[in-house]
Amino acid sequence: MADLGAEVIKVEPPAGDDYRHIGPFKEGESLLFQSVNRGKKSIVLDLKSKDGAAAAAALAAECDVLVENYRPGVMARFGLGPEKLCEANPRLVYVSVSGFGQTGPNRLLPAYDIIIQAMSGLMDMTGPEDGPPMMAGEAFADVSGGMFAAFGAMVALFDRTRSGKGRHVDLALYDALASLMPVAACRALMAGETPKRTGSKHALSAPFGTYPAGDGSFTVAVLNDRLFARFAATIGAPELAEDPRFASDALRRHNEPALAQHIESWSAARSAQDAVAVLSEAGIPAAALCTVPEAWGSAQAQARGLASTVEHPTLGTLTVPEQPVHFSGAPRGGRQSAPTLGAHTQEILHQLQQKQGEPQ
Repeated sequence: MADLGAEVIKVEPPAGDDYRHIGPFKEGESLLFQSVNRGKKSIVLDLKSKDGAAAAAALAAECDVLVENYRPGVMARFGLGPEKLCEANPRLVYVSVSGFGQTGPNRLLPAYDIIIQAMSGLMDMTGPEDGPPMMAGEAFADVSGGMFAAFGAMVALFDRTRSGKGRHVDLALYDALASLMPVAACRALMAGETPKRTGSKHALSAPFGTYPAGDGSFTVAVLNDRLFARFAATIGAPELAEDPRFASDALRRHNEPALAQHIESWSAARSAQDAVAVLSEAGIPAAALCTVPEAWGSAQAQARGLASTVEHPTLGTLTVPEQPVHFSGAPRGGRQSAPTLGAHTQEILHQLQQKQGEPQ
């Protein structure tokens, strides 16, 4: 929302957000904090104190959206629960983000991303076919929770234009991550299956995964019979399209080990880049594997403006990610760096005092 021009005020405890103390660091500053808090303002409030809670309530009375990520009941103990704040400001959109939501038997359990990955089934599906479960390489529960929280806030704001009233939006990281796995949900809920680990191969389709080349690996994605016939011809084995073992997507997946032998015999004499070039020329989705720096430094990422530069008072010029959606008439870039701890406390409190002193 800050990337899109919203004024976002981050309320931090006196010790600061935990992310201020998580690396990597540069000159004592957390670069992770810089990445995910770009464009925000910072105000320090001790919500356990009477004055801090009162300031937060006054701030909520002036805001469009409040986002909190405590366990259920904590904000109410501070005197800042949704019932109280929404009564004081009926137009407030109050967004509660927690591990398991405001209801259910797990509602009070503490949660971090890895806990949600474990309980959602994602870890059980991830990893080598003959190996142990593995966590994904990013904090997808946290990120999906933030995405769905922003989505919920936007929908509630749109609804407010018609009803004139805000809503309490309840978002669980558990729910958000489960919602990002529609194939797994379909198999469990409708087909009565238990998805298993398949390594870097698709669980249901083939060839749809990663295969070795002479100097590394490449990925290929073939999802229909027409594309498979073209793929077979491209790798010099057009007869595979007529082989009854590979007559359908389901059969190709069932017989994937035999299919992989043909693919690997073709790719072994080629570099990954060469294999990708040949397949791409034939219109077959394929890619070489990139490192994270290669991905962010690619010409495609540059053309799409996935990252932009900001100026930090002590770190100088930083390159930070930017939200990915493009809007016509809204140029990218021109963002602000993440704030120092409490950088805007006095400014915001002064504005609140002025507003409270205005005649009603």
